[in-house]
Formats: sequence, C-alpha cells, structure tokens
Amino acid sequence: MPHPKKERTFVIIKPDGVQRGLVGEIIQRYERTGLKLVGMRFGVADEKKFWVHYNKDDAWFLKKGTKIAEDKKANGLPSDKEPLEYGKDIIRQLVKFMTSGPVLMMVWEGNQAALVIKKITGDTEPATSDVGTIRGDLTLDSYNIAAVDDRAVRNLIHCSESAEEAAREIAIWFTDAEMTEYRHINEQILYDVNLDGILE
Repeated sequence: MPHPKKERTFVIIKPDGVQRGLVGEIIQRYERTGLKLVGMRFGVADEKKFWVHYNKDDAWFLKKGTKIAEDKKANGLPSDKEPLEYGKDIIRQLVKFMTSGPVLMMVWEGNQAALVIKKITGDTEPATSDVGTIRGDLTLDSYNIAAVDDRAVRNLIHCSESAEEAAREIAIWFTDAEMTEYRHINEQILYDVNLDGILE
C-alpha cells in the first residue's frame, strides 16, 4: 500500500466550468488545501470513453429508469419509453454534455485526496450544495430545471467518490507515463515528521 500522502483522485472541470472562466478559481481552491497536481489534460473528450467512465449496467439503468417512469406517472406526464431507456437517457445526457466542449481533466495527490476534493466541490446538485463549496458558491443549477429542460445538471465538476473509484477513472483517461512525480515544497510542512530544516 502506498503512503496515505500518495492517495490520488480524479477531477474533470466540465464544459460549463471552462466556458464560465472558472478554471483558475477551481484549481486554486484545490491547491490551497495542500493537494498536489500530478496530471492534467485539456480538450474535447472521447464519447466512447465516457460510457466506460460512467460504468453503469442494466440493473442501474432499470432502477433509475423505473423511478423516472413512476415520477412521470405520479405527475400525470406521458411515459413513452421503457424504464431501461429512461435510465440510459441519464448517461446519454451526461455524455452529450461532457462532449459539448473542452474539459480539463486533472489528477490530484495527497492525504485523503478523494475526500478533500469531494468536500470542497460540494454536493451534486448546486442548488442544495453548502455555501463555501465550489458548487454552492459558483453555480445555481438544480435537478428540477435540468429535468424540465431534459438535460444533464450543470454542476461545473466531476470528482471521484473514493480513492478506489479514482484509480479506475484515472486509468481510463491517463497512462502512468502521463503522471508527473515531483516533490512540492508544501510537502515538507504538511508531511515532514520532524520539520527538519525549518529553522536556520
């Protein structure tokens, strides 16, 4: 097992974050925690890779699609698809959105990197995300308006839920050779057990 300070997580600044000029602020919020940026790629991403990235199976599609069909029925709306297709529509909308413009993909490294990034990013729905988080402070989209407009929620960022999920996602988008191993000056104050060399 690697040292806890070597934990890595995966982040995508989505097309809305890029288009709104928030890349610098988002990176700065992550950097200020002491996490280290070790991988980065900018551009329009591959659609097929996003289907692999979202990693959903028919059981997931059916569960989500059944809920959508039930909600439509409860609200007196027509249900013109099988539940499985409604479930697949969720990922179709996400993939359409994520390939609609350039994105910035990043790998961050540090103690509890996945948890730290997730905490700073905030909950998936911006409208209910806490003040102080990136989503809570910098955008206002909601599940409701996304559903009305039949599109994915525009919440600026994708971030891995756990270190294990991050490892799977990183392997889709980056090779080991694309990771940069280096010593960041912050690591001494964050991790050096004895703070050797602080005093002259």
